[in-house]
Amino acid sequence: MYRPAYALLVGVAAIMGALALTAAFVLDRPLVDPEGFLGPSWLRLPLLVLGAFLLDLLPRTLWASKMKPALMPELVRERIRSHWDRERVILVVLGLVSFYITYVCYRNLKSFLPFIMGEDKYDRELHLIDRALMFGHEPATILHTVLGTGISAHFLSTIYLWFLPLVPLALAAWLVWSRNITFGYWFATSQCLAWALGTASYYALPTLGPGFQYSYLYTDLATTGSTALMESLSYGRWGVLRNGAEGSVQSVAGFASLHVAITLLVALMVQYTLRNRVLHIIFWANFAITVVATLYFGWHYIADDLAGVVIALFSFWLGGLASGQKFDRHGLASHPTSTTSQVPVEVD
Repeated sequence: MYRPAYALLVGVAAIMGALALTAAFVLDRPLVDPEGFLGPSWLRLPLLVLGAFLLDLLPRTLWASKMKPALMPELVRERIRSHWDRERVILVVLGLVSFYITYVCYRNLKSFLPFIMGEDKYDRELHLIDRALMFGHEPATILHTVLGTGISAHFLSTIYLWFLPLVPLALAAWLVWSRNITFGYWFATSQCLAWALGTASYYALPTLGPGFQYSYLYTDLATTGSTALMESLSYGRWGVLRNGAEGSVQSVAGFASLHVAITLLVALMVQYTLRNRVLHIIFWANFAITVVATLYFGWHYIADDLAGVVIALFSFWLGGLASGQKFDRHGLASHPTSTTSQVPVEVD
């Protein structure tokens, strides 16, 4: 059974919504639906699911019908009956709506951070920890020396920015194509938990990040999409805090790294729910390279990345329990205890 996932999904979204509405009311600031990959979230997520729905039906129908139009309607109806049943539709709608509310509230609560917590940060303390861990050296300087600041910068930037489409694409993929419907609940619940815990971490330990606070350490880098994004976020923050820009959000907060949290969460989901070894390698490599990129460009301190790992592991575990997963003794594998509310897979 995965009824606890219902409660957790809706509960996280409701709490995030209540916090964002309360903060907006107290600060007398409007809630904003931020633009992103394929536009605002309210448009982006339904478009992705519609695209996944068509991608699920069209190639399969064209192949099975051998391009014979007379056979296509029945093939489409059969696929909808077998895959797009009531439980799949509930999963897609509940997952989309809960994630939409959670993510939009995350962006707004992140934007409200300096108004609520002030602009005094803990960057100095985390910077000193970085230097202590690196025996008096800067992590960024070490990486720039070892990896270089030209081609490596472009490669790391590409992987880092891949995160932006990865979030909605991965969500749509697990909601639409998860071979066991509990896997869709697992991923959607874990994602919402991770974004909510990330929001809490911003308020627990507010920082800007080394790229903003110690920008002189990154002046030797080639101009890339990541450096352009950092500059844009800096201007955006200034516009919101100093110029009172309406309809905009400030998106600068360091602790913890949700790039690390979400890419690790995706890698764990791939490892535990997919059987393709190539995909395992790709997504674990994506996680590892993202960690390097966060330090290389100065998005995060080492402590930020470690906190992101903790958030991912906790969200993955709790989302798994809520969606009915049973973890094996050493935690290296899992299996669902149900595929639908009517059909048990394994009963101990």
